[in-house]
This record gives sequence, structure tokens and C-alpha cells, in this order.
Amino acid sequence: MSLLTVQNLQQHFPVRGGVLRRAVASCKAVDGVSFELGKGETLGLVGESGCGKTTLGKAIARLLKPTSGQITFDGQDITHKSMGELRPMRRNMQMIFQDPAESLNPRHTVRDILEEPFIVQKIGTKEERRKWVLDLLDKVGLANSAAEKFPFEFSGGQRQRIGIARAIALKPKLIVCDEPVSALDVSVQSQVLNLLLDLQRDMGLSYLFIAHGLSVVKHMSDRVAVMYLGKIMELAPAEMLYHSPRHAYTKALLDAIPVPDPSLRRSRKLLQGDVPSPINPPPGCAFGHRMKHPNWEQSVGMDLSLKEVSPGHWVQLCPCCT
Repeated sequence: MSLLTVQNLQQHFPVRGGVLRRAVASCKAVDGVSFELGKGETLGLVGESGCGKTTLGKAIARLLKPTSGQITFDGQDITHKSMGELRPMRRNMQMIFQDPAESLNPRHTVRDILEEPFIVQKIGTKEERRKWVLDLLDKVGLANSAAEKFPFEFSGGQRQRIGIARAIALKPKLIVCDEPVSALDVSVQSQVLNLLLDLQRDMGLSYLFIAHGLSVVKHMSDRVAVMYLGKIMELAPAEMLYHSPRHAYTKALLDAIPVPDPSLRRSRKLLQGDVPSPINPPPGCAFGHRMKHPNWEQSVGMDLSLKEVSPGHWVQLCPCCT
């Protein structure tokens, strides 16, 4: 049974103009996304900046109200639930944000930050919460003395560990990881990624892991979804996607992975053109339009929904990208 099911999710934002600030258009940040996430599974979500990854993560966590579609979490439809109805469900769905400095209240000590989820959910006594805070710090590799310090007294990697401790405080089933290591030094990234893997093994967590780099996603994910201009282009098990990509955009992203050998030369197909505007996306295949592919016009009016080309391997089939 799937822990999370997303069906044809859309997240559009009004674009306002004129003296009366009326909606004159809409920005289609997420435009018809569907996938499932199983218990204890990690689904990697990759794509260029501005493709809608973070917006999708926020919509799933219901930090945004979806325009349309359906989100089913742990057997319940949470698409249209109110904030009051969502509050008890927050125990089972948490989020780790990209910038740990911005996501932690600078006026609160680490103890205050980690106690807050228990206070909001009305769990435990003051003595129990103090003990739980120390347990959380131990789980993420921080000393007990960190509880009385403020976020600015820590390095970026340590702050992200505090953010992770806050996310796991209520023992959730799902964590949306919004580029949790992109703001960290390369030397620290592997430590944080291994911490997330250890916590997943010990707590049975499911991750929606959002990232730019396919190399990071490969280390973390069971399956990978490739997103472009608000839509998923390809979805497959990680090993299958890396060894047998089908969509041209996936191949371009794989070509962009740096090789840790300066003496090695390889042929690369660089992406051409600019990403179309989500306010006025082109008809047909958006990536084919960007690349000015000679077969792009054939994709206009086609059904570009994901098709299963082999067991577990889904691709948006079109005449210019597959």
C-alpha cells in the first residue's frame, strides 16, 4: 500500500496586473503531476531551477493549497482539509528546508526549537520534553550542550542537523526534503546524507528528496522522477534511470554530472535555448520546443501523459524527445 498518492496535482498562481490588480494570467508552477510513494521508500525529484520541485513539495506538505488534483496521505484525502484538520496529521508529515539559517528562529534556543513540535501537538510534560530534546540531539550527532545555544552559534551543517532533529521529533512517516544539502559544503554533504539514510533505516521513514544534482539523488533514492516546467518527464527506479534513460531531458541532465577526473574528456550534449515561461508554456512538448526540434510540431495536440515503457519505467513519449 502506498503511503502517498498524488493524482494530477496542479499548483497555479495568479499573475495580477492593471490598476485594480486583477488576475490577467496564471503561473503554472505544477501542472498535472502524478506519482506514488511507498512506505520506507525514497523518491528523488530532480530538475532545473524553476521547474516546480519546491512548489510540489510544499503543496504535498499542504503548506500551499493545491489548485486542483488529489493528495492522499496514509489513506486520507488531505487535498482540501483545513489547517485545523491538518494539525493532527502534521505529526506524520514533516519538511526539511533548503536553508537551515532561514528555517530556524534566531531568537529561540535549540531547546525551544525542538520542544515546539511537542508543545503545538500537546505531547508530554515539561520534564519529558527536556529528555526528548536531548535524545533528538544525540540522534543527529550533536552534544547535549547544544540545547542551550542559539542557531547562529552553529555551522551550516550543524544547523541542518538541528532542522533534521526538528523534523523527526514527532516520529513522522514522511519527510519532504527540499534540497537539504545544497547550501552545505561538499565535505559536509555526505555526512548529512548518511545521517538521513541512518534515520530512515532506524525509523522506517519515507522521503520525497528534492535536489538539483542527479549524483546526490542516486546516492539516496530508490526511484527518481525528472521534472521539467511543472511536469514529470520520466519516472523510474534509480539504477534503470541512470543506465537506460529514455527522455532527452533526462539524458541532458545525466551528461551534466561532473566527472571527478580532470584528465578525462567526454562528449557532452549541452542544453540549448531558454526554459519557457510557466506563465505562457508552449503547446505540445515544452522541451522539444526549447531545443527547436524538427519534430516538435508533431507533439502539439498529442497525449503527453506518462506511459509505462517497461515495468516501473514511465516516460512522457513524444516524437521529439524519445
